[in-house]
Amino acid sequence: MTMSLKLYGDIWLGQDESSALGDIRISLLEEIDKSGSITQAAKVIGVSYKTAWDAVDAMKNLFGEPLVESLSGGSHGGGTRLTEEGRKLIKSYRLIQHEHERFLASLSDGMDDFQSYYQLIRRLSMKSSARNQFFGKVTRIRGGPINSEVEIALNGEARIVAVITHESQENLGLKQGSEVWALVKASWVILSTDDSGIKLSVRNRLSGTVSRLTKDSVNSDVVLTLAGGNTVSAIVTNDSVEQMGLQVGAQACALFKASSVILGVAA
Repeated sequence: MTMSLKLYGDIWLGQDESSALGDIRISLLEEIDKSGSITQAAKVIGVSYKTAWDAVDAMKNLFGEPLVESLSGGSHGGGTRLTEEGRKLIKSYRLIQHEHERFLASLSDGMDDFQSYYQLIRRLSMKSSARNQFFGKVTRIRGGPINSEVEIALNGEARIVAVITHESQENLGLKQGSEVWALVKASWVILSTDDSGIKLSVRNRLSGTVSRLTKDSVNSDVVLTLAGGNTVSAIVTNDSVEQMGLQVGAQACALFKASSVILGVAA
C-alpha cells in the first residue's frame, strides 16, 4: 500500500533564525489590527501579554522602525494600532506565503516516488536566550595583541562596542560595513538614573525612556526605548526599581560591558 504524502513547510523572514518573523508574529499583528488591543491579541494567539510585547519589540528592532504604536485615551485608557509599515509587512508576508504554498503543492504533485526523496536536508537553527538582540553595521574595528574591539552602529546615533578574539573576528568574517547581530542578556544590563558623572568601567551606555515595567515577586523586567527606536531590556530587583524611582516615562541609561556582547552573522 502506497501512502499519499505531501510536502509542507513554513516561511520565516529575518536576518537569522533567532529573530525570524513567522506566522505567529504576523498573526499577532493581524489581531492587534483587528482588536486595537495587544492584550486581546495575545489572548487570541494564545501567548502571555509579556510575550506579545517582547515579540513586538523584537520586530521593531529587526525592521528598524515601529510596526505598532500605542494610543492614549479611550474607555480602557488607550489602545494599540499598527503603523502603515506594519500593515505593509502583513500584506507582503501573506503574499509570499500564498506563493510558497502554491510552490509546495506543485512540487508534491510532481513527486511520483516520494520515498526516494525521504532523506531531508535539515537546517541548523540557533535559538538564543538573550533578550536583547540588536541588528546593525560594523563601523570600526580596532585590533589589539589578542582581541579586537568592534563598534556597531544601530538605528539613530546609538553605538554598541563588543570585544571578541581575533579568531572569532576571522571566523565571522567581520570587516567595516558588515551586517551583524549583537546579543546581550538582560541580566547583564545595569540601569542607572544618576547623571552625576560617576566613572564606570563599561563601554556601552544606551540612554532611553522606560516604556514598560513588569514586576514579579523579586525582580522587574524594565524595557527602555532608545531615540532610534531600539529597545533594551534589563532585569533588576524590585528594591532597585523603588530606589531609582523607575516608572514608565522615566529617563534611564542601560550600561553593559563590551565583553558581555555576543556577535553573530547570518550564515
